[in-house]
Amino acid sequence: MNAAASKLNPALQEREVISFAIDSRDVQAGDVFFALSQPEYRNNGFNGEFDDATQYAAAAFEKGAAACVVRKDRFNEHKTELARFEDRLIFTDDAITALQNLAHNVYLEWNKPVVAITGSAGKTTAKELTAHVLQSSGRKVLRNIKNYNNGLGHPLTVLNLAKDKTYDVAVLEMGMSTPMNEIRRLCRITPPDVAVELNVLPVHMEHLGTIENVASAKAELVEGMKEGGVAVLNADDPFALDMRRLSKGKTITFGIEAEADVRAVEIEFKRFGATCFTLTLPGEEARVTFPLNGKHNILNALAASAVGHSFGMSANEIAASLHTAAPPPQRGEVLHFAKGFTVINDSYNSNPAALLSMVQTLAHGGSGAERRIVVAGEMLELGRDEMEIHRETGKQIAETGIDLLIGVRGLARQMVDGAKAAGLNNAEFALDSETAGEMLLREIRKGDVILIKGSRGVRTERVIEKLLENFELEKE
Repeated sequence: MNAAASKLNPALQEREVISFAIDSRDVQAGDVFFALSQPEYRNNGFNGEFDDATQYAAAAFEKGAAACVVRKDRFNEHKTELARFEDRLIFTDDAITALQNLAHNVYLEWNKPVVAITGSAGKTTAKELTAHVLQSSGRKVLRNIKNYNNGLGHPLTVLNLAKDKTYDVAVLEMGMSTPMNEIRRLCRITPPDVAVELNVLPVHMEHLGTIENVASAKAELVEGMKEGGVAVLNADDPFALDMRRLSKGKTITFGIEAEADVRAVEIEFKRFGATCFTLTLPGEEARVTFPLNGKHNILNALAASAVGHSFGMSANEIAASLHTAAPPPQRGEVLHFAKGFTVINDSYNSNPAALLSMVQTLAHGGSGAERRIVVAGEMLELGRDEMEIHRETGKQIAETGIDLLIGVRGLARQMVDGAKAAGLNNAEFALDSETAGEMLLREIRKGDVILIKGSRGVRTERVIEKLLENFELEKE
């Protein structure tokens, strides 16, 4: 940061600061507030229009901020209200870059292993499972919360190390949605000791254009790993597996279908919330009872297992840890209702591969159900072929043999049309999640198993809320 040292309050220069904020509403006494503005967002790959937070700097000081980081040009625009705080302002050319540089320096001082995870789907679940596995071995693990996987959330997560340096390892998901080298930037903040590639799928196509471009963007994680580190790659995904040529150290592969170092074999589905498989590692194996369903979630567990293996954990230790894992909220959460129906809440995010994986799990695992119902929201950021992708997804859903499909909002109408064309007459379209919830309330009965799958933008969690308002959960 280009601090104006001659004007900066000498007491501030000597003060140790351990808390940072980018939202003035979150500022607490002693924090440093980073006043972000549109040029920083644009330069750092963020889409959309954003407020100039310099207008909130005075309010941040009123709440007790120790200092504010601002662009000099923005200060000049707000000089009237900020002049009295000038000796507590730190001037910079780019507040987001300053935040990221600060996080990098905190990381360098901490200097312990980083596990970085990316993929088109499953990042958060894989991150949570990996953190859980490593914690079970006695390690203290820093992880990003919520969707803190971008150029702002990532450095804010890393800055927690300024408050607590006793973490043994950081498990961090890294996301991207544009061709602006987002993952490369994140790797500069915290170069990965272990780089995990889950999958490459046709998402964010409206910004990236082709799946090859998606693969190239995801490959920045392996390109950015440390020399002598470990690349953990999905052997079932050709794009991910191809990244082994970029590895700067050891490579560990995982998979179900392909030969891999870490595999799941003898997979059995007992009930929703209980999947069994044999975990095989080089030279050892262990039986796992896993509380998540779907092939994609087994792959997430295998990615976490490969990381555990890279840290020296045994198959039995990893199996015991996976047994006690819990799905993150809205990501494969199984809800058993007292009226006798079951709901799989997977309403955080959606793409064609993840949706079809969960529908196939519902179709095969729910064979004893009275009816198998899918509530599926439209899938976002699929690019110019989005209508055809939705129609084809609806066709494939119908071919699994489910009993009812409710498509929610926008492009889900094409999904419903595709399902009907493939012979699923019991397929309906809902304009929004509120309407879908009302439709489901009229339909639902004892013995049903319902999958609710959607993206945050579609708000399919409102369907869950409707159910919880009207029915009680089973008592444990």
